[in-house]
Amino acid sequence: MIEDGFYDRVGGHAAFVTLVDAFYERVAVDPVMRPMYPEDSLEGAKWRLTAFLEQYWGGPTTYSDERGHPRLRMRHSPFPVTFDARDRWLRYMTEALDSLTLSPMDHATMLDYFERAAAAMVNTGDDTSDTRTRLM
Repeated sequence: MIEDGFYDRVGGHAAFVTLVDAFYERVAVDPVMRPMYPEDSLEGAKWRLTAFLEQYWGGPTTYSDERGHPRLRMRHSPFPVTFDARDRWLRYMTEALDSLTLSPMDHATMLDYFERAAAAMVNTGDDTSDTRTRLM
């Protein structure tokens, strides 16, 4: 459980919307990542990521209330998450995180989580996998 107050300290809902929007701006122009998100599900993916991150960092429990336990590895297991996809995801999330005005400690705390989460999602070493497979 994340310490009480972290969610509010980093800016609450507005900060997480900004973070996710900045992340998906990068995904939208990436030739590997973009095909993983069909146009009709991009807004849904944004909502899910925002709600998940808010809950993880001590905000509202909307994600679990509406979708159940996050089970990140299980939810991503049908999709080939390669080392390249991991690196791209982490680069874009880091750039999005850098766009927020956070204390060095809060920035480092969030970055540490994103690094660990990205590493945990890799489920294939095959970087030639079909990127047309849809995530989330």
